[in-house]
Amino acid sequence: MEVVTTKRLHLFSGRHNEELTALIGQHLGVPVTEAHLGQFANGETHCRFAESVRGSDVFILQSHGEVDGRSVNDAVMEHLIMVDAARRGSAKRITAVMPFYGYGRQDRKSEGREPITARLMADLFKAAGTSRLVSVDLHSGQIQGFFNGPVDHLVAMPVLVKRLRSYASDLVVVSPDAGRVKVAERYAQHLNADLAIVHKRRVEGVKNVVEAKEIIGQVEGRTCVVIDDMIDTAGTICQAAELLADQGAASVAAAATHAVFSGPAIDRLKNSALDHVIVTDTLPLPAEKQFDQLEVLSVSQVIADAIRAVFEESSVSKIFGGQNQN
Repeated sequence: MEVVTTKRLHLFSGRHNEELTALIGQHLGVPVTEAHLGQFANGETHCRFAESVRGSDVFILQSHGEVDGRSVNDAVMEHLIMVDAARRGSAKRITAVMPFYGYGRQDRKSEGREPITARLMADLFKAAGTSRLVSVDLHSGQIQGFFNGPVDHLVAMPVLVKRLRSYASDLVVVSPDAGRVKVAERYAQHLNADLAIVHKRRVEGVKNVVEAKEIIGQVEGRTCVVIDDMIDTAGTICQAAELLADQGAASVAAAATHAVFSGPAIDRLKNSALDHVIVTDTLPLPAEKQFDQLEVLSVSQVIADAIRAVFEESSVSKIFGGQNQN
């Protein structure tokens, strides 16, 4: 007996970035299938897909961030529950799409008796039934090796570079610390811009205390843009902006993929030396996290292109010209 089957793509969304998933669905020309997510009386998450996923290529998108009173932990657990529902519904392949990979900053032990949560996350999604991971601008590239399966590491650089090209003609790309120099250098190459680095010297044996700071590079009278993968409490970005302004920069902007904006971040950014803050929509930004200097760009086309490539079994790295492998 011979059966000829047609591949089917199902796109589902968790409740932590439904707007981004809707945009991705529009780019792909497919509807977002209803997942019927809700809560039991004790707060546990319930999920039941509206359609059969048997034999389907299932993509489940969830940003691991806080929204509408639900925490990052709620986001992760909801994502895992949806993956489990797809596996038990006999999906042929399940891809977990994480525009922002939760717990990604703890990718190694910096002190004794610490967890490596980035690896724990990968193990959890594998155990739940995930066949493949898709994420945008992981905090470190080594996380790709934590998951026992294919990982497509997307980058927001094409989106941010396109905007920065129109922002100013004489840019200086600034790395906020030594750890981000490689990323900043790639941006500088694409923008044909100069590179500067914020150098920090910390007091030995004392956490979070900076003894002295300086700028390596020529920034006086120039338009500077500080590049980072995320803005969390905004301390690093705002300190860098203040130092650049003190060094005579004509204008200072920040460009980052993930707008986490925790705790004092909004007040710091509003009152900082930054003239402009450019981020993407990998995390939802409610009204209380928006301010005059903020500009939000969408990575929906980038993610949609990657999903299409995975579904069609074509190359994802070709979308970025191999730049996502660095």
